[in-house]
Amino acid sequence: MAAVACAAPPPPGPDSDTAADVLVNVDELSIDYYQDRRWNNVIDRVSFSVNRGESFGLVGESGCGKSTVLRTLIGYAHPASRITNGQVIFDGIDLIAATDKELRKGIRGRRISFVPQDPATSLTPTMRVGKQILEPLLTHGVVPTKEQGHERMLELLDRVRIPDPELSAEKFPHQLSGGQQQRVVIAMALAASPDLLLLDEPTTGLDVTTQGRILELLTDLRSQLNLSLVYVTHNLAVISNICDRVGVMYAGRIVEIAPTRPLFEDPKHPYTRGLMASVPRLRESGPARFAPLRGMLHREQLPEGGCPFAPRCDHARDRCVEDSQVLEPASADHSVACWRWSDPELAITPDTVAPVRDAQSVRTNGLAPDGAENKLGVRDLFVAYQYTRGKYLVNRGSPIPVLRQVSFEIQPGETLGLVGESGSGKSTIAKALIGLQPPFDGHITLDGEAVPPAVKSRSRDTLRRIQLVMQNPDASLNPRQRVVDIVGRPLTVFYRTPKRQMRKRVADLLLDVKLDHTYLNRFPSQMSGGERQRVAIARALAAEPEILLCDEIVSALDVSVQGEVLELLRGLQAERSITYLFISHDLAVVRSLAHRVLVLFSGEMMEIGSTAEVYTPPTHPYTHVLLTAVPDVDPAKQVLTVEGATTDLVIDATAESACAFASSCPWKVGPICDEVEPPWRQVSENSRLRCHIPLDELMDRQRGFHEAMGWRPGERLGDDSPDGPPAQGPSDAPAGR
Repeated sequence: MAAVACAAPPPPGPDSDTAADVLVNVDELSIDYYQDRRWNNVIDRVSFSVNRGESFGLVGESGCGKSTVLRTLIGYAHPASRITNGQVIFDGIDLIAATDKELRKGIRGRRISFVPQDPATSLTPTMRVGKQILEPLLTHGVVPTKEQGHERMLELLDRVRIPDPELSAEKFPHQLSGGQQQRVVIAMALAASPDLLLLDEPTTGLDVTTQGRILELLTDLRSQLNLSLVYVTHNLAVISNICDRVGVMYAGRIVEIAPTRPLFEDPKHPYTRGLMASVPRLRESGPARFAPLRGMLHREQLPEGGCPFAPRCDHARDRCVEDSQVLEPASADHSVACWRWSDPELAITPDTVAPVRDAQSVRTNGLAPDGAENKLGVRDLFVAYQYTRGKYLVNRGSPIPVLRQVSFEIQPGETLGLVGESGSGKSTIAKALIGLQPPFDGHITLDGEAVPPAVKSRSRDTLRRIQLVMQNPDASLNPRQRVVDIVGRPLTVFYRTPKRQMRKRVADLLLDVKLDHTYLNRFPSQMSGGERQRVAIARALAAEPEILLCDEIVSALDVSVQGEVLELLRGLQAERSITYLFISHDLAVVRSLAHRVLVLFSGEMMEIGSTAEVYTPPTHPYTHVLLTAVPDVDPAKQVLTVEGATTDLVIDATAESACAFASSCPWKVGPICDEVEPPWRQVSENSRLRCHIPLDELMDRQRGFHEAMGWRPGERLGDDSPDGPPAQGPSDAPAGR
């Protein structure tokens, strides 16, 4: 049986009471932005400190001011901003009073480094990565010569675990995976051996396995180099696994600050408690806990002098709106800005936690009975990208396969979750279903009738019945159109709705996605990310679709906004019996929403089955690797690693191995994995997986991990999670590709 190891927890931070240990001290910081012809306060009296060797986290929803505070720590300020109060002291240096020359010469990049969210936009696309790491080494005088700089650059690439540093140094950023690009950015940040590393959502857009390896890397680097970290994110599970202390921000204020474990085990502020309750849980028996916060952050609704969270707080009193709340000690190292924090009424009990909402409730509200005719059928789908060469596009290269013999069915009113890493082919499946990427081979059926592969060959009615909601509403919504025109477009195309009826119909659709009529004349730039995503969903609903393809539609949203969007999808499915294909790399979200799950790797199916069984041993080795990498909001449950797992999963569409996962499998049997197609093994009536390893051996290998998750032999991880209809997967598909 392969051992299961726990990633080492972060070392404890130094004693915060020792002044000599304080590296950064932020004292009563207030910042204004100039907007709408007046100055608006966005950071209000923020205070915290970071000790040497400590990891400090800042969490909160978008717009709360996290990134503004983070940039102040490196001396950056928005051109339309002003600091009205406070100090930022770094090792005795006042960063606010320091000149740009002083900051450039001895602080930025030298003693304080910054890691942004998106490595693709922070790396120069036309410069090799080795040269980009060499640049700060020479700029800050870390090395005297290019020769020594080259050696140091290779050491940095090796330290951040980039494979084959000599070869990788000669690559351009686009030739590296997303995780490798982020490691290159971290290597650049570490080039001058800084004392403080600032991280702004560095893992938000990464797959769960890549995210886990970046977090493991940061933990190791911090221990080896005695780095101090300030980590900004809205992902509570990430914070719980990497930070010693956490500050919770809301509307520009710190509302709670405490060591990580006490904060997560016993949050005091209602906002912190709401954030914790909003997170879908993976590592617990029974259905995933899910209770989203009420409403969203609207600065225009904030009270003048009271608690900024009062408009959304279920426990607010008149005093909350009238009196300003300040941090007060709840214990020796735990402070909270709420005068009711000790009130027994605020205590979290089973009675006060919002009822669990999962796909089981949807099944009784529109899901077709077992054995009903399939709404959508996919059989032996083969998709490849055809590249062309030559001036006149007549020299065609060989097709590069991205999907091989993918087969599944979805019943009316059912949700099929599609999980896998970037490059596995998830979005390609959605494009094939919508007709944007016609398959080379295979069949797609809608209500048992064949669907033409290309969108231009499909009837208007077929186009209407299948709709796609994309990940980024900023890219899918026309920035020059108002909401009434964006949502009204399908009404014009499919129903030729008269203009005099358009506004009323669009207003009704906005109500369906919990937006009122005041949004009709807004442009996308005048809405939050969650509101824009709701508009995108309303536009898809305008066509009255029967199938909705949701491609990573909540991956970039705050936990509370994510919760509201998922609640919206549940309600719409219950009311309209819409069939969902839900694509995501967040396994906890998929578990809370899907009836069945399909696991994809490098364009091939690894496993398909009911949600409860896919999340419970025995699972495919790749499914197991995905589950081990998921961080938990409980800091006592550390991220686990699988013995034998590779540093990076290799997704190579051109690989010749019979099993696509063979090159990355921690439990590879031997040459048979490379030479013989893995057989489909029937786990149960509803679930099956493809692997050469017998099911009883898979169970033994995975037992340790699931015991660490709280699973006990004889108990299903999701016994009361929905099973949905029987998995129809590739029941009569050939064992091979």
